[in-house]
Amino acid sequence: MTAAEPPATTAAGAPEHVPTRVFPDAEPASVWVAGEIAALVRERASLDRPCVLGLPTGATPISVYAELVRLHREEGLSFANVETFNLDEYYPITPDELQSYHRFMREHLFDHVDIDPKRVHIPDGTVPADRVAEYVAAYEEAIRDAGGLDLQLLGIGRTGHIGFNEPGSARDSRTRLIFLDRVTRRDAASDFFGLDLVPRRAITMGVGTILDARRVVLIAFGEHKADVVAQAVEGPVTARIAASYLQQHPAATVVLDEAAAAGLTRYRSPWLLGPVAWTDPLIRKAVVWLARKLEKPILKLTEEDYNEAGLQDLVAGRGPAYDINVDVFRAMAETVTGWPGGKPQAMKRPGDIDRPADAVFPKRVLVFSPHPDDDVLSMGGTLLRLQEHGHEVHVAYQTSGNLAVFDADAIRFAEFAQDFNRIFAISPEEAAKIERHIEDQLRRKRPGQVDSFEVRRIKTLIREGEARAAARVCGIPVERLHFLRLPFYETGTVRKLPPGEADVAGIAALLEEVKPHQVYAAGDLTDPHGTHRLCWQALQQALARVKGKRWFRDCEVWLYRGAWQEWEPERMDMAVPLSPSEVVRKRDAIFKHQSQKDRAMFPGPDEREFWQRAEVRNREAAKLYDRLGLAEYEAIEGFVRWKAIAG
Repeated sequence: MTAAEPPATTAAGAPEHVPTRVFPDAEPASVWVAGEIAALVRERASLDRPCVLGLPTGATPISVYAELVRLHREEGLSFANVETFNLDEYYPITPDELQSYHRFMREHLFDHVDIDPKRVHIPDGTVPADRVAEYVAAYEEAIRDAGGLDLQLLGIGRTGHIGFNEPGSARDSRTRLIFLDRVTRRDAASDFFGLDLVPRRAITMGVGTILDARRVVLIAFGEHKADVVAQAVEGPVTARIAASYLQQHPAATVVLDEAAAAGLTRYRSPWLLGPVAWTDPLIRKAVVWLARKLEKPILKLTEEDYNEAGLQDLVAGRGPAYDINVDVFRAMAETVTGWPGGKPQAMKRPGDIDRPADAVFPKRVLVFSPHPDDDVLSMGGTLLRLQEHGHEVHVAYQTSGNLAVFDADAIRFAEFAQDFNRIFAISPEEAAKIERHIEDQLRRKRPGQVDSFEVRRIKTLIREGEARAAARVCGIPVERLHFLRLPFYETGTVRKLPPGEADVAGIAALLEEVKPHQVYAAGDLTDPHGTHRLCWQALQQALARVKGKRWFRDCEVWLYRGAWQEWEPERMDMAVPLSPSEVVRKRDAIFKHQSQKDRAMFPGPDEREFWQRAEVRNREAAKLYDRLGLAEYEAIEGFVRWKAIAG
């Protein structure tokens, strides 16, 4: 990892009740947190004293642990004087199960540093039920005997929980057995390969135990954490949001990336905190904010509206209000285009959105889809437009997506011996033998157990067959579909490897082969399983490799978002409107992904299935444009131009 960048700290006048540091992204934030832990460990070692750490699990601290391991290997950071106490563990669960936090901590930290195993404490998920009360009391006593926690590292769940202190947890609560909130269990469903397999209980440190630590650092990354972070940092102290109790800690710090900080006032509406430098993007953000707040179209906003909402300096310095309104309205209107690949020069009309590469028509377009269904879920209507306008559309499915296929579907597809013959180049008799092997293997499989190679291949075949069917709905020829099967994904578990050379090289080779004029990629980094983020990292590295190529000079890179949420209207650089019939065709393409129809496998923030969330997202984007006074459409798919590679 690179050195941590200086963070943006809590601004004067900000309604943040916990000191908060915001970094550009998760990597420098993780480096900073790891540096703070390392400094404390070294300071205690210099005094010949132990350093007692409280540690969390989950996706968020993985990069912190990776940096601590690097510091140990490359800079001599020793953990010989460290004693650790983990926040929580599922109950019941055995230490070697894939989802066990014992296993998590070994794989990500303890097996890679010189800590004494006897000084590692993780709640035991195998304690008999009649001994749990005795056990949790002993866990509390062990923390006290160690001298108390010097630093407690925390993540935050969507319910606002710290540890597994769900809504309603008391401030003085101690280590105990707790029932998990349904939202928490839904968020963990992918780890356990189904909601029904997630334990309903867990052992967790209490809020009081956490607040007894001398120092507390809470880290949160991603837009899906923005709302709950804002409630915890700026809202009232309440048992409904356990993380809000950190407002009462004398040495607590919240560490965020910019995505997780998006709900804080200094990012959401910084003009409320004092004078700001009014750039065009910030003006657009403020005007959209004001229009939404007052439920008025942009062109109907008045000087009084601006003044009463705390935007006096904007209207005084850039006004009158109507001029500001018109500028923002025009800028947003120009983002709307039914020609995502541009128009032929002869068809351009005054007022059309201007793109430097429009002279090239038709274009070669390369869409990167992290999973085999993200293309149609996120930009299915745009795919239809691009193909119908005559562009040469390619789709690259970056991962196999085999983790998201149920065992029952694998057994059903294993009956097709012809596919076995094609994949394994074996006789029908051998195919039947393997089919029996797969059925037996899946019948004996424990929840969460890693699939065999053969089972993973069958599940990959299912996802790829569905992707072909969906592409046919969009009119994309099968020969323009590219199944990359990036190696970082093929662990057989929800936890992935970091993208490596093979991943980046495979993407770069495809870019060189297609030489696209447009690239579309998933900018939805809130994907809870991390696949979107890792796919984007690999693609960024590949784009950097081809940046100097002549063909890349006229290449645009557009970012779309997945089923979870749409780009904010003020951030959209291109809004592609969909007709009612295109919405239906997009839905038909999504329906081809039959193995993904069951929401229980990878549930989202609500009870709707993926196609429903995507459709509602597109319709709500269109309604918002309408409420702002722009044209009324059935649905809208939004895109942001990626400018990092420009120049």
